[in-house]
This record gives sequence, C-alpha cells and structure tokens, in this order.
Amino acid sequence: MSTSIPHHIAVVMDGNGRWATRRFLPRVAGHKVGVDALRACVRHCGDIGVKVLTVFAFSSENWSRPPEEVSGLMELLALALSREVPQLKAEGVRIHFVGDRSSLPVKVRKGLAQAEADTAGNQRLVFNICFNYGGRWDIAQAAARLAAEGRAITEESLAGAMSLAHVPDPDLVIRTGGEHRLSNFLLWQSAYSEFYFSDKLWPEFDTRALDAAIEDYSRRERRFGKTSEQLDPKAARKAA
Repeated sequence: MSTSIPHHIAVVMDGNGRWATRRFLPRVAGHKVGVDALRACVRHCGDIGVKVLTVFAFSSENWSRPPEEVSGLMELLALALSREVPQLKAEGVRIHFVGDRSSLPVKVRKGLAQAEADTAGNQRLVFNICFNYGGRWDIAQAAARLAAEGRAITEESLAGAMSLAHVPDPDLVIRTGGEHRLSNFLLWQSAYSEFYFSDKLWPEFDTRALDAAIEDYSRRERRFGKTSEQLDPKAARKAA
C-alpha cells in the first residue's frame, strides 16, 4: 500500500441496519456487529499512522428512528463504553465525544465524560465519536457561542468555535453503505476533504477495505483552489 497516509480520516458508518435486515435479524444486531468493525478500524488506523479518526455514530436526525432501535443504541453505547474504553486507553487512544449532550440520558452523559477523562493523556490516536451530532447544529452552536461572547463572526472565529476545533479538518471522508451524500456530517470541516464511497455495509468494511480507500486517496492531487503547477513548479518546468 502507498505510504501516503491521511492525517485525519472521517467515516459515515452506514449500513448496520440493512446488514441485519438482510439476515432477518433485529436492526440493533447490526449495530452490535458494527462495533466490532469499528474496533478493528480504530486499531488499524493507529497501526498505520493515522493521527485522527472521526466517526458518525448517531446523528441528530436519528431520534426519528423506531424507539426500540434508539433505546438499543443507547444501551449499546453504555455497554461499549464499559467494555472498550479500558482497551482503547491501553492502546494510546484519546476519546472525544462530539455533539449535543443535553438530550442524552444522564447515565450516558456520565459515561461519555468518564471515557474522555480516562483517556485524556493519550496521544497515539485522537478518536472523535460524533453522537447526537449534526453539521448544521455545529455551525449554529459555534455562531451562538461567538455572539454570546460578543465576538465577530468570521471564518476564522467560526472554525475556532466548532466542536472539532481541537483537530485539523479531515483529509479523507469515507461513507459506506452505497449512499453518496454527507447526511449533515462535518459540513464545515469537509470543505476541502477528499471523498470515498463504498458499497460495502459498515459491518463488512474491514481493514482491507480501509486500505483500499487510503490507496485511492493517495492517488489524488489535493490543490485547495490552486493549480497543479503552483503545487509543483519543478514538474511544470519539466513538462514545458
């Protein structure tokens, strides 16, 4: 595989419910298998040198899903915190939960805060979990914070007030499940990200699939509004 590793990868983990439905299982069963896929993804990112991994675990729109699925997801999150955090801590992973916590159950909120505190000293990989998150919410809360502080709203000040201001913007955004949209994920931060869409459902997205996405990313030229010649003047002179 190419050695061009993205500093920050963001993932829309789509397809857990469909994976379960195709196997005549309850949708929450797909989310449980999805946790296994996420565990492998986190470990692989740490092994290959990715410094930041951000995943979309639960959107602000997901509250409209069937009540049994929502309650199952809350229970699964609480269980995953108790089971996974000690191992993530041992592997040098720092956990950040990103999103609106005000409507989450008290037990869940306490678990999120404890997981962040337990891993605060780790530096190998920053693992952002977007839970009850929406890109529009993120922009709105940043603007509201600046207004409350009496600060001017500019691109720079908004960027600093975003919920992911502690990490650089994602280099690569991956979406599984065959859909080709952002679904209100990192709308501000992904302005210059590269996108990779996979037909694999999230429980099927293994380390080989992740390597394929990174290999595809490594073949792209990121210009950030500039021309190829501006990025590599020497190559331009040789071509001439």
